Amino acid sequence: MVKEYGILIGGKWVKSNSGETFDNVNPANERVIAKFQSGTPDDVNRAVDAAEKALGYWRDFPAPKRGEILLKAAQLLRKDKERLARLMTMEMGKVIAEARGDVQEAIDITEYMAGEGRRLFTQTTPSELRDKFCTSVRIPVGIFGLITPWNFPVAIPSWKITPALICGNTMIFKPASDTPLCAIEFVKILEKAGVPKGVINLVTGSGSKVGSAIVKHKKIRGISFTGSREVGEFVTKEAGLKKVGLELGGKNGIIVMDDADLELALDGVIWGGYGTTGQRCTAASRVIVHHKIKAKFERMLVSRIKRLRLGDGLKPTTDVGPQINAKAVEKTHEYTGIGIKEGAKLLCGGKPAKINGKGFFYRPTLFTDVAPDMRIAQEEIFGPSISMIPVKTLDEAIDVMNGIIYGLSSAIYTNDLKNAFESIERIEAGLTYVNSSTIGAEVHLPFGGIKGTGHAREAGWAGIEEFSDVKSVYVDYSGTLQRAQIDNVPGPRKKRK
Repeated sequence: MVKEYGILIGGKWVKSNSGETFDNVNPANERVIAKFQSGTPDDVNRAVDAAEKALGYWRDFPAPKRGEILLKAAQLLRKDKERLARLMTMEMGKVIAEARGDVQEAIDITEYMAGEGRRLFTQTTPSELRDKFCTSVRIPVGIFGLITPWNFPVAIPSWKITPALICGNTMIFKPASDTPLCAIEFVKILEKAGVPKGVINLVTGSGSKVGSAIVKHKKIRGISFTGSREVGEFVTKEAGLKKVGLELGGKNGIIVMDDADLELALDGVIWGGYGTTGQRCTAASRVIVHHKIKAKFERMLVSRIKRLRLGDGLKPTTDVGPQINAKAVEKTHEYTGIGIKEGAKLLCGGKPAKINGKGFFYRPTLFTDVAPDMRIAQEEIFGPSISMIPVKTLDEAIDVMNGIIYGLSSAIYTNDLKNAFESIERIEAGLTYVNSSTIGAEVHLPFGGIKGTGHAREAGWAGIEEFSDVKSVYVDYSGTLQRAQIDNVPGPRKKRK
């Protein structure tokens, strides 16, 4: 029997009003894992009502006490780490070591945000007037709509939910339909830790019905969305005057200079390009390589790629797991055809694969002699495909790096400090790594991009700013009407009688 899961509204796991469900499939073997509710706009309305009812209580709940709940949640996540990791590998396919890292990231951000319950810093400044106190306080936004992707099914929800909670918001959470079980298990842990009923509400279902209803709902005052640029544009147009945070993907590059440690760069390219089967917004899908070491680095890269083993991510021998579904494989293969037609040279991979006749696998793919304006060098493929682009100078490399619509992650391998610091200064991206891959963000620093990647900043203190508002407060204890910018010449202080 395949288990059927409900949606969470007001602290109760219930069925959708639609009466319909959808299957969740293991991408490594195509077996159905479980059934989930096909939510509707009416389900969203019920969830919003529950969130609105809980908002006053949660807003007034002391922030340090909210932090205690999050700290308990982090401890529960730590105890449940292996189970959640194995569940994640079955649900979305990433190899088990990466799945453990995904859960660890959720543990880390939950612990971090628990500590922010005793800070929630703002500013206190001097007034231009005598006997007047000036400060600011941090307040909740209200009800948030959180819409997350499938590729980090525990980590990315944790980046949104934990700061939203510590800031005193309630929320409607719509996880990706490819990974709803990880989301449900994460929310159950938050419930067990003590998050009150109605503070978190979870509705599964399609983006066209559930996601759209969340974005447009008049009582939802904030939206946090991670996903495709196209959907991000829809959110921008339809959200209205909400607080909106968007993280919309990338076309990230690694520069490999002629003075680089090539073995180190090789490790970074393999990890950046084929980790999570290339299905990361921070994936390194472009390698911008100095022409002097291009041939040597190509040979090194091809040799390593050919040794990568496809398979079920639960097997310790697997290096590269499946893509999320059949449509993803079709998209990756379509871009292989585009690259060949554009004149790029296919060095290896470029074909779908099956393991025992099943699974959504694609062989790690490498193109070389790619021109910067080719589609495979401009558009987000979201699969295990790397384009090598030769350059002659650092200036040219940075121009190529910046010559895309996105601006999320970037990296340079060099042993020249001048190269490194010029890149840090000039590369147009929210993240730059030196002698490391495009992957590896830590939860106490901001995460997000610029340009077509959007404008969200999650994790670290930026996560608090993303999920809260600031109110300025002025306390005049002079006993007279003081008009700022008018009565700004201080006179003698009046003596008390």
